[in-house]
Amino acid sequence: MAHSSRKDAPDLPDFSLLKRIARDQLIYLLEQLPGKKDLFIEADLMSPLDRIANVTTLKEHEVDKLYKVDHKPVYSTSDQLCFLIRPRIQTVKWIADIVNTDKAAGKLRSYKIIFSPQKFYVCEAVLEEQGIYGDVSTDEWAFHLLPLDDDIISLELPEFFRDNFLEGDQRWVTTAGSALHLLHSVYGPFSKVYGIGRCAKMVYESWREQGKEGEKKTAQSEIGTVFLVDRDVDFVTPLCSQVVYEGLVDDIFRIKCGSVEFTPDVTSSEKSVKVMLNSQDKVFGEIRNEHFSNVFGLLSQKARNLQTAYDRRRGMDIKQMKTFVSEELKGLKQEHHLLSLHIGASESMVKRKTKQDFQELLKTEHSLLEGFEIRECISYIEEHINRQVSMIDSLRLLCLLSLTENGLLPKDYRSLKAQYLQSYGTEHLLTFANLRQLGLLVEQQAGETLTVMESKVGKLVNDKTVGKLTDAFSSLAKKSNFRALSKRLVLVPKPMEEYDLRTPRDMAYIFSGAYIPLSCKLIEQVLEREGWTGLEEVTRLLNGNEFVGSAGGGSESGRTTDSRRIILVMFLGGCSYSEISALRFLGKEKGYKFIVVTTAVINGARLLEAMLDNYG
Repeated sequence: MAHSSRKDAPDLPDFSLLKRIARDQLIYLLEQLPGKKDLFIEADLMSPLDRIANVTTLKEHEVDKLYKVDHKPVYSTSDQLCFLIRPRIQTVKWIADIVNTDKAAGKLRSYKIIFSPQKFYVCEAVLEEQGIYGDVSTDEWAFHLLPLDDDIISLELPEFFRDNFLEGDQRWVTTAGSALHLLHSVYGPFSKVYGIGRCAKMVYESWREQGKEGEKKTAQSEIGTVFLVDRDVDFVTPLCSQVVYEGLVDDIFRIKCGSVEFTPDVTSSEKSVKVMLNSQDKVFGEIRNEHFSNVFGLLSQKARNLQTAYDRRRGMDIKQMKTFVSEELKGLKQEHHLLSLHIGASESMVKRKTKQDFQELLKTEHSLLEGFEIRECISYIEEHINRQVSMIDSLRLLCLLSLTENGLLPKDYRSLKAQYLQSYGTEHLLTFANLRQLGLLVEQQAGETLTVMESKVGKLVNDKTVGKLTDAFSSLAKKSNFRALSKRLVLVPKPMEEYDLRTPRDMAYIFSGAYIPLSCKLIEQVLEREGWTGLEEVTRLLNGNEFVGSAGGGSESGRTTDSRRIILVMFLGGCSYSEISALRFLGKEKGYKFIVVTTAVINGARLLEAMLDNYG
């Protein structure tokens, strides 16, 4: 990306230590069941586990056979069964059925359940209810953080968003607090903590509570400032179509646990290929944050550079050729392989996006963000729904319309809702109720009294029980205030001149120059002001809940300049690859390095899938 940036950004901490901690703890837990054993792994733990401890490591610690949890009868002949699962009632009941079936058949076995990242009381209650509490041993694998890349760490908890923000289930708050506590213990102490959102405040309090029980940290600090951001502070950003390369790869091929499976149309073969997407991939490292319009040019240049490197073989003597083959050839071949895959992926994306009238879709989104030609946008959305182009995309456009316009006019809401239900089925009535509850898709109405009442109750009493009451009020009449926020923070750049995507001037490049992500703009503003002072109107429009917290331990005098410029941002409810690209751009401009910690990496489709009534 050709733009002016500061060259003095600090080096990032080494997060491979987090993997070693998780692996050592898992090995310790497996050794608590000595002898050969069969291991049953929950489906959504398989990919994270593979990044921590591969099959060879598990076999070294007497794991005989591996099975995926599928909630069907098991046919293992082992005398010892170990279950590595999420703390879910359905899975615990399935294990109880296995144990009770064995007991009825007179089969004697040892059973161990390892809950990850933690076990909940309700799971132990189910074991007791099913009459097997004394027949199984339980433990927890505190696997809180999975480093996906040098600057991305995931809790791999996609259910966090729905559980916390829709269901009001706060069970994962402690998990997020524990993750922060681990980062503070290994890479802290932090200097300052800023946050916005009710969940952010609870996570901060949970972490501080755990910190009181822990030991004092005296080692050199590697992380300075921490931001905690609730996903419901900014719903608009993840709902926008992604146009940076990494975001597009996620939208089309779906990146899971830091890797992607490229289909045969990409690989030009009969087989799909699984590729790790991180900074170790030199080709990907150069294009991941680029606007898609720049990608083909960069890949062409990369191909020319590779060809030049290959051509150096001509005219070499035997000694030089030997050195070339032993030191460079393998790396060049690997780079060539990756280059062909990324070219294939780019060509596939162009074909798919052209088919879906992608430019027309982007034009509609940009009009919604700018507040122009709203009637034309509604006509486009109606056509999108009636042509049944994509159920999720139609829903995404409806939510963007509602959020940017602070709700739909009653006649528009009723008409669009009826058309959607006719096109995609009346079973989505409950989905609309979920979207309304979160404030993602609402009807404009005289609901101001509730918002005023919520505000007054919140100011008068700062109590946990009243907090639940104010949550109930806010869910009934949530307002997005996007237009006012956009004006105050200048989220939509003025279209005075052409936006050059090859030399971007601000974070808006991630959306073709149309919109600066609200979440990232907030972080930029707080860093510049060293606090929330001067942003009172902005925080009021965001329903408050901003705070500055004490990080505890460590003085500024003992802190290196480098650590002060390493900023950890924790997204509670998920963040998109576009937001990560925007923060990388901001870091380059200001001389910071951002570390993104997220409950899961999401996009508009995954955020809305969590709202569907049949989710999970």
